Amino acid sequence: MKIILSTFEEFEVLATVQDGAEAVAYCEEHEVDVALLDVQMPNMNGVEATGRITQRTRTKVLILTTFDEDRFISEAVRNGAKGYLLKNNDPEEIRDAIRTVHNGHHVLQDVVMEKLAAGLMSQAEDQKPAKNGAGTNIDKDLFTARELEIMSLIAKGLSNKEIAKQAFLSEGTVANHITSILGKTGLEHRTQIAIYYLTGEGRR
Repeated sequence: MKIILSTFEEFEVLATVQDGAEAVAYCEEHEVDVALLDVQMPNMNGVEATGRITQRTRTKVLILTTFDEDRFISEAVRNGAKGYLLKNNDPEEIRDAIRTVHNGHHVLQDVVMEKLAAGLMSQAEDQKPAKNGAGTNIDKDLFTARELEIMSLIAKGLSNKEIAKQAFLSEGTVANHITSILGKTGLEHRTQIAIYYLTGEGRR
């Protein structure tokens, strides 16, 4: 990975470390823009390391792993990871994800978003009333009932066309509602809306 990233002139690979504990220590001692962490690491796993790095430093964390299990994804996002990407992506996609995370935005590829949504939706259904389920941490007074419905459908991974069909609206009307949601939250795109709805995080 160091060799691959070093081929991009915009990046400087400051260091590689052996485990999560070393990653935390390095980020505490040096100014690091983005830390790439795997999930499975000795001494301290990437999920725990993510929490410590985001709590103690200004470093943004991007999880880059082969593991797409629901529990890893949801725990990493709750611990402050800005992105969760699988290693089977092309180098250019990993480069773009690093750029996006560095600019303060979230990156979750489709398969990861679907698993995160499914896991949190299931959690919300199991809890009555739900404590930390999807949609429970947002300011519902800020949105219309239709906007909340559209946010929930975005969080389920539906496209504008699919939302229009399910909500009996035109695609243009769906787009207008999304524009309104973005304006009210200060978010910039659909992925951020989904993360905001699922976790309550991301609104400026």
